[in-house]
Amino acid sequence: MTTKLTLTIEKSVIEKAKKYAKGTQRSLSEMVQKYLESLIETGNNDNELSPKIKELAGSLKMPEDFDYDKALDEYYKEKYGL
Repeated sequence: MTTKLTLTIEKSVIEKAKKYAKGTQRSLSEMVQKYLESLIETGNNDNELSPKIKELAGSLKMPEDFDYDKALDEYYKEKYGL
């Protein structure tokens, strides 16, 4: 059973999220639901890595000054025209 939920989120974030959802052929509701499910499943423990991630950790060496968040942001801007 689904239930309606009202959220208060910055307008610019909503607009970007809608573009992202459309680009991935999902609804914004589906994205929020999957995110919340992932928090519940992991117990919201940010320090706990999945076995696959642990296996991959350290296999790729990045430059000392590499900014992952900036690179990801630039990728999404280019991909979704944000």
